[in-house]
Amino acid sequence: MSTTRAEKPPVAAILALGLTQIIGYGSLYYSFSILAPAMARDLNWSSEWIFGALSAALLIGGLAAPTMGKWIDRFGAGRVMTGGSAIAAAALVACALSSGKVAFVISLIAIETASNLVQYGAAFALLVQIKPQVAQRSITYLTLIAGFASTIFWPITTALYERLSWQEVYLAFAALNLLICLPIHAWLSFNVTKSKKEAATVKHVDPSIPPSIRTPAFVLMVTGFALESFVNAALLVHMVPVLSGLGLGAMAVMVGTLFGPSQVLSRFTNMVFGGGLSQWTLALISAVLLPAALVILILTAPSVPGAVVFAVVFGLGSGLSSIVQGTLPLALFGSEGYGRRQGQVLAIRLVISSTAPFVLAFMMENIGVLWSLSAAAVIGAIAMLAFIAIGRLAQVVGQSHHTLSRAET
Repeated sequence: MSTTRAEKPPVAAILALGLTQIIGYGSLYYSFSILAPAMARDLNWSSEWIFGALSAALLIGGLAAPTMGKWIDRFGAGRVMTGGSAIAAAALVACALSSGKVAFVISLIAIETASNLVQYGAAFALLVQIKPQVAQRSITYLTLIAGFASTIFWPITTALYERLSWQEVYLAFAALNLLICLPIHAWLSFNVTKSKKEAATVKHVDPSIPPSIRTPAFVLMVTGFALESFVNAALLVHMVPVLSGLGLGAMAVMVGTLFGPSQVLSRFTNMVFGGGLSQWTLALISAVLLPAALVILILTAPSVPGAVVFAVVFGLGSGLSSIVQGTLPLALFGSEGYGRRQGQVLAIRLVISSTAPFVLAFMMENIGVLWSLSAAAVIGAIAMLAFIAIGRLAQVVGQSHHTLSRAET
């Protein structure tokens, strides 16, 4: 433990990745909601069809994630991210120049597939490959910086769209990926390769759980992350409609804006005070906060103070969840094969979360907002139980090993 504390995180790499994550999430994901109405108008589609195309693209991109995870372990995260920046730029250009619906959807699939090569999954793996021993802290610092992606890119996209067409905005974002992100990722790749050649020994993070429970623990972890992602994705897309449907009226938008700052606050709090807690404990806290926020909203609606508490608590849970999705696999299963595991986790998360906006919209239409939120809270509670089960599993195995050691003595 002291060795880990003595090592310093790779500050330059974290800052550089922070910039590319802001650009990556801002240009490849957050900008879409701003530009979607114009895309729908140009393609003569409804908004539902445009967001349906995004869901399909996210789903297909998720299915490709395990292969990308293997590439990260085989070729290095830096090289994969460098290629990913080139692919992202090309996909944005193709989307901007698409002349019909089929070409648009294919380009959108390429964008969301490329995003898996340059966003959190790959970035976390790169930090693990640079310095495994301090990767948990590095991931926390990175998520704190990247948490400003929506805060930065929503107004940037809006300002650009006031002066340019959505196609021209995408061309500008392609230039950002090509001229800023690609060189940074290439530089990081070169430095990782160079440091590995110079190092006499490579330090790895060892698994914290015995081989006998790694498979069930992995299944439980993926289940917890997937269900959390479902709840998170569903509420993020429908935050304002949900609050409006509960009777908050014009206050719904203002309350919804508290979510982003709360995400950043949770990451900052974890950075300052979370060092003494295990990654499993942090994962459990994040899993508790999401359904707790929904219960608060259900019990207090249509109270504005209650909705404010909901937005803050939900943002805290969501922000912490994005950290532990990178750090818990490292803590439980070690740094060997980290990229492959992240690819598997990401694939299942994206497949599940891609259905969330449609499912919640369908439920709200058929059973009402309150019952829909209750169903989401139950799903969040199941995620919480999955993380509790991991702890119980490790505890039971630990007790059996202790009993066996005493018997042998």
